[in-house]
Amino acid sequence: MTQHQLNETLLDSSLKLRAAQWADLNAVAQLIYDVCEDDGDTTVAVTPEELKLEWQNEGFKLETDAFLVETKDGRVVGYEEFTNTHEHYSLNTDGYVHPDLTGHGIGTTLLRAVEVRAREAVKLADPDLRVFLRSTIDNRDEASNDLHKAEGYSPKRYHWRMEIKLEEAPSSVILPDGIELRPFNRDEHAHLVWEAQNESFRDHWGSHDIPFADWEHGKFGREDFDPTLWMIAWDGNQIAGFSQNRFRMGVGWIGTLGVRRPWRKNGLGLSLLQHSFGEFYKRGTKTIGLGVDASSPTGATRLYQRAGMVVASEFLTYEKELRAGRSLEE
Repeated sequence: MTQHQLNETLLDSSLKLRAAQWADLNAVAQLIYDVCEDDGDTTVAVTPEELKLEWQNEGFKLETDAFLVETKDGRVVGYEEFTNTHEHYSLNTDGYVHPDLTGHGIGTTLLRAVEVRAREAVKLADPDLRVFLRSTIDNRDEASNDLHKAEGYSPKRYHWRMEIKLEEAPSSVILPDGIELRPFNRDEHAHLVWEAQNESFRDHWGSHDIPFADWEHGKFGREDFDPTLWMIAWDGNQIAGFSQNRFRMGVGWIGTLGVRRPWRKNGLGLSLLQHSFGEFYKRGTKTIGLGVDASSPTGATRLYQRAGMVVASEFLTYEKELRAGRSLEE
């Protein structure tokens, strides 16, 4: 009996577990939206174009790394994907079950199918390393919390989606002395911004340097990529900080905001944030959001609160250890 068949024993005869296919793209994106809508936060859903970009990531193989559950009439009611986040020891999964069909074993079936896939990756990690599988859920979802605990996962880290709803144009921004904003030129600045981002996030929980090809794919592969929404702060010929912005599900989105260590604690982060607010406001967008580690070591949450942002949603990352060993995160 195959692992798929073992997992299917949890499902009744009206449901089927199978690998995802490209033809499922729109249905999976709609499922994700429906789940996020039920959770109360569609901002974190994805469009079909964004999901396509994820499926095209190097190293992600749709036929082995994405699972779905469908009804007899072909309706997609469950989805789970596996990602090798870093070097086969830091693994991740992301799953969704349609709110109309919770309690039918779909979530358990999918989570177990992904764990089987993840244990295949364990063999590829350096033999002395600790290997773990992480899964992040909307913390309001009691069923998902219960599911992860039942499957041997432990709560690890909280993340927030914060937002601000502007009622008037933000005040003019004053940058720290010696700092200026310059238009982003992809050909000239892409590698420099990539290097600055990797450096800025090295002290963040679970962060790893991103290969340039992966970063480039994620940033510039979007059809709606707009370089005029990127705020790059320069100190002479060095990048001091950046705010890489875009539109997401109808709101302005502070995609990646960072300040390199030598330029921290002088108000640059707040200036970049407020300048981003102003740019979105000029374009008619008054609701602006971002995601942040609730325990950020750089004090990001305090910065965002000082700028007038509030917590709109809370997410909880669960972790399951697949193999004990030396931890690179400690």
